[in-house]
Order: sequence, then structure tokens, then C-alpha cells
Amino acid sequence: GLSTLNCATTAPATEVPPFSAPTNSAQTLIGVGDVFELRVYREKELTGIHRVSIDGTVDIPLVGRVRVKQLSRDEVVDLLRRKLENFIHKPQVSIFVKERKSKKVFVFGQVRKPGTFEFESNMNIIQAITLAGGFDRLADQNGTYVNRIIEGQEERLEVSVKDIGKGKATNFLLQAGDIVYIPESLF
Repeated sequence: GLSTLNCATTAPATEVPPFSAPTNSAQTLIGVGDVFELRVYREKELTGIHRVSIDGTVDIPLVGRVRVKQLSRDEVVDLLRRKLENFIHKPQVSIFVKERKSKKVFVFGQVRKPGTFEFESNMNIIQAITLAGGFDRLADQNGTYVNRIIEGQEERLEVSVKDIGKGKATNFLLQAGDIVYIPESLF
């Protein structure tokens, strides 16, 4: 019907990408640790730099705590504009992302160089383990798991890396913020 057509045309999602990134939409979501500058036209005291806290929120003058994690830049602009409308007539809000701390993956456990690595779109678990120097000799390659936040809950996903290496299982695509853990083999 007409209403679905309407929605499709009014959403400004594809007009202006926030920055030149791969087309992967995950790239544009705000995450914990990201830093952005908020500007509100003609409202100097509202303009400022904000870092997304560990609980996914930022503290905005007048508005208070706002949850911005997992929202796109445009959605954050929209949300803040709606909240500021209670205080300011037709606020003009813009956001400039300064730092993307959330675009990382973490590899821990039985690898040669555990640590934090820059997330790239379409990154898979084999690439992440390779960045971490590969398995060490104590690694339980089929006991590998990925901790991922799914709808606000931390989920533990088992991944048989050994089977992926042998071509028995499909490679596992990572998401920004994933924690890859390689346990020690018991025997």
C-alpha cells in the first residue's frame, strides 16, 4: 500500500554516508568508547564532545542520559533532536564522529599474541586468530568460542576453528566488539 512506499522515501538513510566506509552498515553504528562531537545550531552550551560510556549511553546537557549504542549517526541525530524539542524551538542537531573505539575485535587465550585488533568489515575468525599470531601449541582449536552481545545479552558462540581449517565448516564472520577466546586443550 501507500504507507510502505511513504516510509521508504522519507528515511534519509542512504543519502549521505557519515564517512567513507565500506558499505557494511555495521560500520556506521555508534558503539561503546566512540567519541563524537555534538553541535546544536545557535546553542553554544550544548555543543561538546561526548564519549559513549560502557553502558552505551552519553550525558547530554538538558536531555540527561541517552542510550546511543547500536544506533546509526542519523538515528542519534534524530533522537537528540526530538529530545531537545522540549527545550528549544526546532533544534538543528549535527554529530561528527571523531573516534571509533568500538570497531575492534579481541583475541584471548592460547594464541601467540593475544590482544585487541582493528575490526574490518567481513573479517572472519581465521583472520583474527592469524592477526593474534596463530594458535599456540596448547590451543584447543575446536573449543574456540566467541562472546558477542546479541540484543543486549552476552552470548557465547562455539566455533570449530579446526573444522573450518579442514574445510568441514564454513568460516565464521566476526562483528565489531566480538571477543574470541581460545581455551587450553585438556590433553
